[in-house]
Amino acid sequence: MKLPDYKEARKRTNSTVEKEIYELDSSISNIGAGKKYYIKTYGCQMNEHDTENIKAMLEQLGFAEVDDYINADLVLLNTCSIRENAHNKAFGMLGRLKHLKEEKRELIVGLCGCMAQEEKVVDEIMHKYKWVNFVFGTHNIHRLPYILNESFNSMKQEIEVYSKEGNIVEGMPVKRASKYKAYVNIMYGCDKFCTYCIVPYTRGKQRSREKDDIIEEVLKLKEEGYQEVTLLGQNVNAYGKDFSYNYNLENLLEDVSKTNIPRVRFMTSHPWDFTDGMIEVIKKYPNIMPAIHLPVQSGSSKILKLMGRKYTKEEYIELFDKLKTIPNVSISTDIIVGFPNESDEDFKETLDLVNYCKYDNAFTFIFSPRVGTPAAKLEDKITLEEKEQRLYLLNETVNKYFLENNKKLVGQKVKVLTEGTSEKEGMLFGYTETNKLINFVGTDDLIGKIIDIEVTDAKTWSLDGKVC
Repeated sequence: MKLPDYKEARKRTNSTVEKEIYELDSSISNIGAGKKYYIKTYGCQMNEHDTENIKAMLEQLGFAEVDDYINADLVLLNTCSIRENAHNKAFGMLGRLKHLKEEKRELIVGLCGCMAQEEKVVDEIMHKYKWVNFVFGTHNIHRLPYILNESFNSMKQEIEVYSKEGNIVEGMPVKRASKYKAYVNIMYGCDKFCTYCIVPYTRGKQRSREKDDIIEEVLKLKEEGYQEVTLLGQNVNAYGKDFSYNYNLENLLEDVSKTNIPRVRFMTSHPWDFTDGMIEVIKKYPNIMPAIHLPVQSGSSKILKLMGRKYTKEEYIELFDKLKTIPNVSISTDIIVGFPNESDEDFKETLDLVNYCKYDNAFTFIFSPRVGTPAAKLEDKITLEEKEQRLYLLNETVNKYFLENNKKLVGQKVKVLTEGTSEKEGMLFGYTETNKLINFVGTDDLIGKIIDIEVTDAKTWSLDGKVC
């Protein structure tokens, strides 16, 4: 049994990041034969990509996927710890699984992901959810086959969670959620330690994959017919900072674009590490999509300092203005309201910033204290009613600009990667180069292709169009 430890998780040393190669022992390669699995994923794109690896490993073991957990022999929750709401959803699902397990004694239940890296969560699993069969964290996803094998052969709860800076594992199998667009991890972890964020504790230190491994993966995806890759990291802009040689995201973006895969995206960016050189590379290569996610979190320099964001409102605006020199660029953001000590004036500064930036999209949240982070210890005098009112006003403001920006596209021709059948009956859907959802009438032979669409109507969250 290996339990999470925040003190260990916080450590940052100059130790060399080791590269491991995933291998599956043939002696356990059939332990899932005849069994079915269901996996529920919470959280960010990194979690979604982890799930793609987990699914592939399970199917290597002989498991078959089902779309209803009631029919599964193995249920796995891949969890997120960024906000309390994600915690509540995962524990709510565990409650449903407890009832199912009372009916299906042989059901195996596991929990993984960022929640598994939290001391409090694992302690609760050990004492209140003893029926959960196994728990593993973010650093040992590649060990799932062996953890499962132990769980099958053991009558006790298996917990294997490592709190460490972390290594890099190459060669893991992957079952892609799409045939046309793919996530490609370029780095793991984060060293920023924003005062409200649990990610540096759950994902380890910043560590970058070698360029050659990334390019090889992109070239393979291109050969398989993929039209788009998204380069992933908790803070992609810090890519290469841990190398002993000079190679960074600016260089990587250029090298990935030169593979000539039709579309390249990257996320998520921290304003602290966004360079002028990156902006010039984005301008230079047309297959790097002009869609930037740039979390601001607050429009108040006072609150940004309390958050540990390492930039001021003025510095963010200066960067924003530089990004707006990219032709046809769309910029999205994240904003937290109700951070401890946020005054009415601080919140007004956030609204002023939104009115200046006029974002194309924004993900907005009420501050959620995470146990173990410095911000969780701050005295919070803001009532929930005040926080909810601020969130309402913020959403009212950002939504106005979403619609305003979308309306500017009506009558224009945009390039769209067609991804599948829309929820709107008889229509297809896809995403523009600026990452806007668009629905249009078309035939199934267009799926997986990049085509020209004329925008005919604009809504707050999506566009309508017709094939040119």
